[in-house]
Amino acid sequence: MAFPGIETVYLNGRFVSPDEASVSAFDRGFLFGDGIYEVVPVYAGRPLRWPQHLARLQRNLEILEIPNPWSTEDFDALAAGLIDGRTHDLYLYIQVTRGVAPRDHVFPENATPTLFAYAQALTPSPAEFYTAGVAAITLSDIRWQRCDLKTISLVGNVWLRQKAKENHAIEALLVRDGYVTEGSASNVFAVIDGVVLTPPTGPLLLPGITRDLVLELMDRDGVKHAERIFLEAEMLDADEVWITSSTKEILPVTRINDVPVGRGRPGPVYARVRGLYQQYKAHDR
Repeated sequence: MAFPGIETVYLNGRFVSPDEASVSAFDRGFLFGDGIYEVVPVYAGRPLRWPQHLARLQRNLEILEIPNPWSTEDFDALAAGLIDGRTHDLYLYIQVTRGVAPRDHVFPENATPTLFAYAQALTPSPAEFYTAGVAAITLSDIRWQRCDLKTISLVGNVWLRQKAKENHAIEALLVRDGYVTEGSASNVFAVIDGVVLTPPTGPLLLPGITRDLVLELMDRDGVKHAERIFLEAEMLDADEVWITSSTKEILPVTRINDVPVGRGRPGPVYARVRGLYQQYKAHDR
């Protein structure tokens, strides 16, 4: 099978071709989705917010009680080996599962974690996404109650994202008990009464690295913002709505449920914050 743009992967201490990479059918990642992952954008050979991504990975491993036998230096070497001097935009995918063990819901006592990673070209969103915005739909947040963990058990997210695609939308914006949580693969921001709002971190949404960077940049530049819960109805009446993720960066949502957001085009606050993000990227390069 061909894996476009991926020449080498890392699996349990070895750099091999994608066709050579294989794990046991008894790996708990395969049997239970028992593992975590990270996606890290790489610009000009530099992983963006690398320490923050590693810190989140470590936090997730600790909460799920998966041993981490790898040091920061090990992950640095892994990233360097996969980037391999390439300077075009990439993303790193890193996955850790609990490892191979006889099938049992209880954690195995002596399993060795499986570490798998690769780097692939980062395909930017089409330019019109940034100039005209994208469409989204709202759906009920049907997922479990520990969405703060970046686990590979993603069937709920996959199903919700598929429903968005079937409705000609880029993303599903999720609602639980009337309140917005996040997107199926993104965090959500809304400009309401001149203030940029995003739901606070907690068990119901992922503490996104890009989300946190956007908050940091707005704080530095004096953009009015707050972390607070808001209703679906508030979001639908907002002046602007954005989604953020490591691969999407910041995208303006200009239609929700086929109804325009605000004036139906990217707003001035979005333009300002996206400019701050691009400046940060350029400096990081």
